Amino acid sequence: MSWLFFSIATALLWGTAELFYKKGALPNEKYSHLKICVWVGVVMGAHAIFTLLTQDINYNPINLLIYLPVSLFYIISMAFSYFGMRFLEESISDPIENSAGVICVLLFALFMGDEFHWLTWIAVGVIAVGVVGVSYLENHGETQRKKKLGKKLAIVAFCMPFVYALLDAFGTFMDDAFFLVEEIADAPFVDVTEETMEAVANTSYELTFAAFALGLFIFMKAKGVKFGPVSQNKDKVLAAVFETAGQFTYVYALGGVDAVAAPILSSVCVVSLLLSRIFLKEKLSWKTYVFIAVVIIGILLLAVSEEL
Repeated sequence: MSWLFFSIATALLWGTAELFYKKGALPNEKYSHLKICVWVGVVMGAHAIFTLLTQDINYNPINLLIYLPVSLFYIISMAFSYFGMRFLEESISDPIENSAGVICVLLFALFMGDEFHWLTWIAVGVIAVGVVGVSYLENHGETQRKKKLGKKLAIVAFCMPFVYALLDAFGTFMDDAFFLVEEIADAPFVDVTEETMEAVANTSYELTFAAFALGLFIFMKAKGVKFGPVSQNKDKVLAAVFETAGQFTYVYALGGVDAVAAPILSSVCVVSLLLSRIFLKEKLSWKTYVFIAVVIIGILLLAVSEEL
């Protein structure tokens, strides 16, 4: 039953990461979202090096370039997410971001001709109702965001979770459709086996994130941006640590009973919602909470339906 432990651990780790992402994405710090990217890249790069030194995965560097399109979809989506977190409540942004599964279902249906269980389409409809409801309330006077930020920035900030969901869905679609396939002969990776394929993909992703972070660091240094000591960036560093630790436990969680593990793994937004309410003291209107609950229910239904 170790997979159950790792499933719960993954949800808790990623939910906690969301909390520290929000704490580290300071609205008055112009480059705080890019600094988060740098710290995530540092931690992921360190983990990739650790993997290469301690595991015999026979890593061929060409796989970094082969996996680059998927890595960039994931990385850029996260950068947009961090920007949105500077101005949005975590209670709003995280459920919208987790609706990426809906877009992924549509991509597989449109481009791969996949057929889905009827519960999947109900889940898609439930999530759509919840997202539309949150969007309506956001843009019809339920928040003071436009007064605080100005109309343009408020709209841009609210769009960020949707941009994340779209890019993350395309990354997941490419990942599942072309890379992490069941038949090893169909995988585009070089020098991989069934046992090492996921480790090779994850290592490629982490090394790409490290390179991306280095580029951002050089860019910000050229701009004269000061990073300060680790103690001044502890929330950003902790977010990166929890994010990377969650990736580690996620691999082991996948070895369990999918019908049970999938809903647990999809409950990240529930964890982040509770933590943001407790530690960040976020408070939304009851109408917004109702539609957020609808989104979360839809996400859990989608996770269950994918295993039917």
